[in-house]
Amino acid sequence: MYIEVIKHSKKWITLSTISFIIFLGMFLVKGLNYGIDFTGGSLIQLNYTNNITLTDINKELDELAVEIPQLSSTARKVQVSQADNNVIIRTAEMSDKETEKLLTNLQTLGDYKLERAEKVGATIGEELKTSAIYALTIGGLLIVLYITMRYEFKFAIAGILTLLHDVTAALGVIALLGYEVDTPFIAAILTILGYSINDTIIIYDRIRESLRKKSDLTFGEVLNKSLNQVLVRSINTSVTTLLALVAILVFGGDSLRTFTTTLLVGIGVGTYSSIYISTPLVYLFEKKRDDKYEPKKDDDDDNSHPEEKIVV
Repeated sequence: MYIEVIKHSKKWITLSTISFIIFLGMFLVKGLNYGIDFTGGSLIQLNYTNNITLTDINKELDELAVEIPQLSSTARKVQVSQADNNVIIRTAEMSDKETEKLLTNLQTLGDYKLERAEKVGATIGEELKTSAIYALTIGGLLIVLYITMRYEFKFAIAGILTLLHDVTAALGVIALLGYEVDTPFIAAILTILGYSINDTIIIYDRIRESLRKKSDLTFGEVLNKSLNQVLVRSINTSVTTLLALVAILVFGGDSLRTFTTTLLVGIGVGTYSSIYISTPLVYLFEKKRDDKYEPKKDDDDDNSHPEEKIVV
């Protein structure tokens, strides 16, 4: 399999720019559904043994809101999954006594199993949000530094723009789906950074090796040949990973849904971007090298100093 990527660089970059704008729009319009890890508050998850509806839950909460203001209709968020009778209630931070009263009253709707009851202070939530931003920023800067030292600065710019596309795609899809964002979500984003840049660096390594060899190819042809040499390997690695993530998504339960979906989107888009964004960007940044590219000769082919060669 041999594909012409560099020949259509402008088309791929245009397509990727359009997709980036769409993902960014999804993120900005919908916004992320921050969990209590970031906003602070109380979260209660119940699994009823009988059928339960959103109307039943809201009616009970409205009655309790007279005594517990955090349960008012404007201050709470309620999710009900009728497929498995799962109920998730998010509110402003409640005391242990208020939480106990809520759980007691909800028993009037039927027997349930308490899946989790969590409480996070608003201050801790803000600290976690700030720490997450720092982690992503520092990770990005270290990646730029590493690629600049190992290759060239323009390679680093292409790599970081590729990562920006991948992360924006993951943020946009999660925002559109309305999944709750918690601390494992940040771990997923950092994983996407590492996985995507790994694919890109494999291609960059092959490009660097090819540029050191004697060749009659132009700079663009060298890039395209290098990309195709590692194409199958990149795709096979990504498909294997995606299959494992699909299994986790299907059997992992709701607690891993956001984490797994983020990785699925990020790694899937990252495979595309490492092929159709990073290398075309390098070509566009260095397109002038097509005219003056002079492949480096191997040492064995260098006859400029015959006196240094020893004949036995």
